Amino acid sequence: MTTPPLPVRDGLGPARVRLRGGAVLVEFAERFGEAAAAKVLRGEVFCADGTPVTADTVLPPGSVVYLYRELPEEVPVPFDIPILYRDENIVVVDKPHFLATTPRGRHVAQTALVRLRRQLDLPELSPAHRLDRLTAGVLLFTTRREVRGRYQRLFADEAVRKIYLAGAPVRPDLEFPRVVRSRIIKRRGSLQAVEEPGEPNAETLVELLDASAGRYRLTPRTGRTHQLRVHMAALGVPIVNDPLYPDVVDVAPDDFSSPLQLLAHSVEFTDPLTGRTHRFVSARSIGGQ
Repeated sequence: MTTPPLPVRDGLGPARVRLRGGAVLVEFAERFGEAAAAKVLRGEVFCADGTPVTADTVLPPGSVVYLYRELPEEVPVPFDIPILYRDENIVVVDKPHFLATTPRGRHVAQTALVRLRRQLDLPELSPAHRLDRLTAGVLLFTTRREVRGRYQRLFADEAVRKIYLAGAPVRPDLEFPRVVRSRIIKRRGSLQAVEEPGEPNAETLVELLDASAGRYRLTPRTGRTHQLRVHMAALGVPIVNDPLYPDVVDVAPDDFSSPLQLLAHSVEFTDPLTGRTHRFVSARSIGGQ
């Protein structure tokens, strides 16, 4: 991946914009409006080589430019991010519900990545994997660009054992444990991921731990977007307080009263740099903060 010409600033890296080609000023005005064009005129947009874009800059199709985005107004997420472990290569945290892993859409400063970069003064901090905004629990970050790929590869190669705990209804007609396999697709612009016919790309072991309390242990072998939420809803036992599955429910951005009862309870892996076996366990409870 190309290194951006601009450094991380206040916990946030620069935005990357791929161009259609032609005069950059004209394209910014047409695509993003007067405020974006004004950034060009103020010298706040940069080419990949670090030179500032000017009113006369013309670039070919597919070129990229960089700039710092304007931060949207955000509702503060009123929960801390406890650190479970830290060394020269990784930081492991116990992420709260309602906090996105990385900036996206309306969630930018109020994300685990930006808050931790600021808190720990680690501008190259980067997630080795991701948790949904509504899912709490163990989340692993790398501290330096040069080690990032080694840890991300662990998750891509499914070499990390991840265990989740969930609260959900109990159906007496379902037998557990059971393995759920399906093909899950998440399309851009859609809130929900969906199951489709075809070769399965998602697999989850579902175990019922406590029928009276509706407590489950979920062990995913794969890591598709919303996989656990989709699989539990497909079984007819959707996770408690899920605003997306089986139906989309509108929740106010400042409503933190009903956390999704899904917790990334533990992760276990062999450290690719030290050979040490790590197991990190969340101190949170299902549905708690």
